[in-house]
Amino acid sequence: MRIITLNLNGVRSAASKGFFRWLPLQGADIVCVQELKAQAGDIKGEIASPDGYQGYFHCAEKRGYSGVGIYTRHQPDNITEGVGVPEIDAEGRYLRTDFGSLSVISIYFPSGSSGEHRQAAKFFFMERFFPMLRTLADCGREIILCGDWNIAHKEIDLKNWRSNQKNSGFLPEERTWLSDVFQDLGFVDIFRRINQQPEQYTWWSNRGQAWAKNVGWRIDYQIATPGIAAKATAVSIYKTERFSDHSPLIIDYDYNL
Repeated sequence: MRIITLNLNGVRSAASKGFFRWLPLQGADIVCVQELKAQAGDIKGEIASPDGYQGYFHCAEKRGYSGVGIYTRHQPDNITEGVGVPEIDAEGRYLRTDFGSLSVISIYFPSGSSGEHRQAAKFFFMERFFPMLRTLADCGREIILCGDWNIAHKEIDLKNWRSNQKNSGFLPEERTWLSDVFQDLGFVDIFRRINQQPEQYTWWSNRGQAWAKNVGWRIDYQIATPGIAAKATAVSIYKTERFSDHSPLIIDYDYNL
């Protein structure tokens, strides 16, 4: 089983950059995407159902903003949109698909970088999502949460960590919260379990030649319950082509849907 996650920074923008030509060639079973920046009426043609895939989406109410999706070659047993908190669900940040005893979730955490009001919205999300993660951890199913968590966990996970300690995405309370997800709830950061190398990033600012200089952040994850995490066999970040300011995170599992 191959799973890919990517923040598209606009599904139509990614389409124009060749994402839907690339996608069918990857052999992925499930592809989780974030930041659609599209409404239901905008999602048609190859965006709705790329070659070999069926897409499912949870769009934000606000036009050109947020939204998540899941493309899959396999018919889900069940689909869940949203977490049941109106302020969160209005922004289209959570979509879950169930396949047998496995659930794959596309998740998009708020960014707090645009101001204090958005950082407050991020903390609101984190506070309410933690007990939901506990429920997922305890539910007896295998869970894979794919997406842009907008938090770099450790110093190894961003180039300029010293100068970012007071910036959203690397605040001490954000990092501690993510540590609690791993240590208290038992979830596994699959990429880091397999690859402990530095300079492994998934997002680069559009400013200051960040991409060319590899001045990046690792904020996109596949975070899973221990059983399915142990079946991960290979991880990679695809950087040959650019469809977004993020790069696809690809993980292979010794598991059959």
